[in-house]
Amino acid sequence: MLGQVYEYFLGMFASAEGKRGGQFYTPRSIVKTLVAVLAPHHGKVYDPCCGSGGMFVQSEEFILSHGGKLGDVAIFGQEANPTTWRLAAMNLAIRGIDFNLGREPADTFTRDQFPDLRADFILANPPFNISDWWHASLTGDARWHYGDPPAGNANYAWLQHMLHHLRPGGRAGIVLANGSMSSSQNNEGQIRAAMVDADVVEVMIALPGQLFFNTQIPACLWFLAKDKRVRRGEVLFIDARKLAVMISRVQCELTGEVIERIAGTVAAWRGDAAADGYADVAGYCRSVGLAEIAEHGHVLTPGRYVGAEAVEDNDDDFATKMQALTEKLGEQMAKGAELDAVIRAKLGGLGYEF
Repeated sequence: MLGQVYEYFLGMFASAEGKRGGQFYTPRSIVKTLVAVLAPHHGKVYDPCCGSGGMFVQSEEFILSHGGKLGDVAIFGQEANPTTWRLAAMNLAIRGIDFNLGREPADTFTRDQFPDLRADFILANPPFNISDWWHASLTGDARWHYGDPPAGNANYAWLQHMLHHLRPGGRAGIVLANGSMSSSQNNEGQIRAAMVDADVVEVMIALPGQLFFNTQIPACLWFLAKDKRVRRGEVLFIDARKLAVMISRVQCELTGEVIERIAGTVAAWRGDAAADGYADVAGYCRSVGLAEIAEHGHVLTPGRYVGAEAVEDNDDDFATKMQALTEKLGEQMAKGAELDAVIRAKLGGLGYEF
């Protein structure tokens, strides 16, 4: 109960803080989606930019809800902000979750607290598009396996850092700005192409807008796999941009039903025995081969691949809609004529006739 109250107030504080709130709190529905798709039920779970520890809390809740027990996973996290680092420690401690957040708060790129860690699961919401991350000591770093990330944007540094820390067979789920799926600035396009061709990109999900407290930048979810065991040579694209519901004037969320649908789609695509068989759904999901992705310049935007949603041909429905639209148009045209007459009269009164 104390843990739930603590998380509630973290969320309220993040909302009140606006832009600054995003540095320590990721909205719950986004975290639940990451966890539901990754299903971190055992082994080592790592978050290199852990904020207040929400990813770990949801991981433990997932395990308990599926018949597991606390301690089935080992928690590893890193956070640069000292205050947020302490918030994470408190958030985990009051829930009785064992954790290792490193010796101290530290920058993940320049002072990696777990250089030898190879995790089974990585969940992260790194800061979007940060431009002041680079340091000369990072030149030629072993983490940049697919190419040196540009000094002006850390998105592809985060992606490669997490791939570096995955064990063979491990999976990662990362929240990033939409631009990461298509950017070709500097050498981002080449890095993305190398990652796709190496078959480490598993699932791409486009998210609705207005999910975050701190930014209106559209976001997406990247799911990476180190040494794919299933669906080699394919990437699953899901377009979830229209699946959210508004919870306030300025914010929306993904409902439990939507999260279950997304997780179920991924599970079916992976061939999980407990899931129904997978099938492409126009406008929602599609499994695409690497050759087709290469034809599109290695752009990973789901809307480019899933196509338009199928619309059932219904003559009665069309006739009803056309009647309503025609009536609305008539009303607007009549109103327009009234406004034209008013404008003419006003201008005439000022001596301007036409």
